[in-house]
Amino acid sequence: MIYSGKNAVVLGLGHSGEAAAILLREEGAEVTICESSDNPGLREKAAKLIEQGIQVLLGPAADSDAGSYDVCILSPGIDPIVPLVQNVLRKKIPVIGELELAFEECICPVVAITGTNGKTTTTELTTAMLQGSGVRTMASGNIGLPFATAVRQSNDLDVMVLEVSSFQLETIDAFHPHVSVWLNLSPNHLDRYRDMDEYRTAKLRIFANQTPDDFAIVNAREALPPLVARRITFSAYVPNADFSLRDGTIHYKNEPVLDQDDTRLTGIHNAENLMAAMGVGLALGLDFERMSGAVRDYTAPVHRCEFVRDLNGVRWINDSKATNLDSVEKAILSQTRPIVLIAGGKDKGFEFDSIAPLVRERVHHAVLIGEMKERIAHSWSGIDCCIAASLEEAVGIAHKLAGNGHTVLFSPGTSSYDMFRNYGERGNRFKEAVNALK
Repeated sequence: MIYSGKNAVVLGLGHSGEAAAILLREEGAEVTICESSDNPGLREKAAKLIEQGIQVLLGPAADSDAGSYDVCILSPGIDPIVPLVQNVLRKKIPVIGELELAFEECICPVVAITGTNGKTTTTELTTAMLQGSGVRTMASGNIGLPFATAVRQSNDLDVMVLEVSSFQLETIDAFHPHVSVWLNLSPNHLDRYRDMDEYRTAKLRIFANQTPDDFAIVNAREALPPLVARRITFSAYVPNADFSLRDGTIHYKNEPVLDQDDTRLTGIHNAENLMAAMGVGLALGLDFERMSGAVRDYTAPVHRCEFVRDLNGVRWINDSKATNLDSVEKAILSQTRPIVLIAGGKDKGFEFDSIAPLVRERVHHAVLIGEMKERIAHSWSGIDCCIAASLEEAVGIAHKLAGNGHTVLFSPGTSSYDMFRNYGERGNRFKEAVNALK
């Protein structure tokens, strides 16, 4: 009971903040939640927490809370520069994240998976592969179920599989995965980080506390610093990795271990996700035959190159989870037919220039939405671009532009917060608009 009798403040009333507060209260701490926003939904949530003995401050009162606390739990989505956080920092209160809090309570070893793209797919794949091989495990973290909620079950698990973001890794101290996974790194979150070096530094913290008894599953194309943990490498692009791809078959040390055509996952990016998951299994001593069998029926998460419908010979694909340019590039390369691309959204501090050559080569028309629509159109000069005021209008324009044998690919390339609560709501709205077409 690390926090029994302690006075704790939790910043943020999202999923992870709520989970952290409840865990702390169950541990015997006095808990206050501070949330800068104030709306009917938050008030309803606050009322339920108050019934559990948790104090909740909403709106301006949260930003100027005068309370003194033994520890602060910072929700990962909150930028440390905002007044809510600065108020705590001025009082010299120790700050950790929900990831660190839950790790302190975790009984079983941890597998932690990070990267700009593919985290959710690889986390789900790894979980399915381990469960299919007889390992007691579950997925949590950035994938949806907060680690602070899942940790209650850790006493009954062999290993916990976590999807972890750079935001979560910023506030770790003792967090120590037995197996860490580094998938890739590409420009993202530059509205929060000063530059790519700062973003990369946050991600690299996943390796900070590993020992020679641990494992690091890493993309062979990534230029990583020396690591203490034992490396297992993978790559679909270079031949000298431990896991490699040849003629559609994944090899380990030159021995074939999985034909990608035997799975429901297509594209080179998914080949690397499969390799990373198998690397985790290898680190945990699992058999390749059982691992391969366990992933044959796995399907990709919703909103990630998700087939929506075929209408008059036009395939509609929902890739709302593509919140950076590397995701868009992979989505475009995975298509085999002429593309009408719907893209755009919140300004995250990067331009769309880098993928302009690929868009010119593979995209028939582009329909642009969100804060960045005008700038993307300027970046993509020479490409036939249309501007839409809403996602529904964009779907209508794409419907007129796409002909028999085309694919309409909704792959925004940036986040959704200028128009939607999250990429899930954005993807669902896209699917609703597509399914309403006659």
